[in-house]
Amino acid sequence: MHIPSTGSRRHRRTRAGLRAAAATVGCSLLLTACGTATHHGPPAAKHRPVSTPGKAAARLPIPLGKGSRVADDFNGDGHRDLVLNDLVKGADDLHGDDPGIGIVYGGNAGSGQGRGQGQGLVPGARQLLSPAEYAAPTKGQLPAVFDAEASCDLDGDGFTDLVVSTDPPYDGQGQPPVPLQLLFGSPKGLTGKAVKLRIPARARFGNDWPDQPVCGDFDGDGAKDLVVHASGSRISYLRGPFSREGSPRAAGTPLAAPGNVPVGPSVGPSVDVDRDGYDDLLVRATAADASASSLVLGGPAGPTRTGAVFPAGSTVAFGRFGKGRGTDAAIGSGTGIALRYDVPGGTLRGNLSRPGASLASGDFDGDGLSELVVGDGDRLQIFKGRPKGLSAASAVTVTPRAQGSTQIVAVADFDGDKRDDLVVRTYRGETRDTVAVFPGRKSGLVVGEPEVTFSTAEFKGTA
Repeated sequence: MHIPSTGSRRHRRTRAGLRAAAATVGCSLLLTACGTATHHGPPAAKHRPVSTPGKAAARLPIPLGKGSRVADDFNGDGHRDLVLNDLVKGADDLHGDDPGIGIVYGGNAGSGQGRGQGQGLVPGARQLLSPAEYAAPTKGQLPAVFDAEASCDLDGDGFTDLVVSTDPPYDGQGQPPVPLQLLFGSPKGLTGKAVKLRIPARARFGNDWPDQPVCGDFDGDGAKDLVVHASGSRISYLRGPFSREGSPRAAGTPLAAPGNVPVGPSVGPSVDVDRDGYDDLLVRATAADASASSLVLGGPAGPTRTGAVFPAGSTVAFGRFGKGRGTDAAIGSGTGIALRYDVPGGTLRGNLSRPGASLASGDFDGDGLSELVVGDGDRLQIFKGRPKGLSAASAVTVTPRAQGSTQIVAVADFDGDKRDDLVVRTYRGETRDTVAVFPGRKSGLVVGEPEVTFSTAEFKGTA
């Protein structure tokens, strides 16, 4: 998401813009916000927050795991973990380097790690991945940027791995170095120094940064692959599994595509849109919000087939919103949300007259239909999935308790009850924030009171 200048500042700025523009491609997404709703949700009288901003949760050991197939399970204990890219800084560190990446591990009540439904995110079991401790140096220089970009089990050992973007030294001449590094999961979580992703020379094209990583099993062989940006109308396809030295099993010449900017969630997998057993990919011709996006469908040879073309929009979210029989798409822009049902071949369309600065989708009540979460500034709206499709009449407005800007952090099942939960973040400047987890239940998303709250200041002990 960054492109180069004489160093890597331009590279970093572009990556950040694309993350904001495209962080919601997937059936369950990730980003930030915090709030109470204007409707009457399920009662929360028994709620007892695990942690509250200003009072850090007691530090707990990271649970030991044996490996699992759960997404974003870095320690392999069967509980989903949370990745946080945006961490607050101390008042005396506002102009310092990137503080790093925060990981909150999941746990269960049986091990004294959780609460609520017996398991879920445990703010005390947290880890700060700072570039000083975890990044691989380049020419003896540690990166100042350390951003989580994608997560999947790249080496197939049952522990999720993390793909991180950095800013290696670059003089602006010729092909820039590969800015991506890999942190491998283990029974103790993400441990040890990262290794640099190795992209063979034959898999590169032009002089753009090889970034924008998207995980997925694009050839259907059961191993996770990576797709990254290449110059021109090409993408680099790296076949998994990957070695612990950062090398893919195979990589050929870059593939022709209807765009060269792979689009995926900040941290998360691609989506098998047409349900044929091969993961699919979304690409843009440019990084601009005004650029249309196109599906690239996976197959035995990888992501080689062009699918549906979507109108211009800053974000895209996939789900099963109800009107079609297959996967649907919502495309958000500053003027409204365009709906496409039964992607990739369906012709059913709709729209919502609501600006869609950021989108996410998830099934909060477990009925098999997806809800659409729309974020825009200081509030969220949730549109319920219905047999007739999404409608403004089904919208619930969620406004933050605390003053500040809101972000969607994640939509995923963190407590293991087969219903998605919503993680949001409210922040004021760079020094104050609140992360809140609202659980999904049979009656819908519990928005009256978050089940878990904490501040990212806890990662550096400044809460």
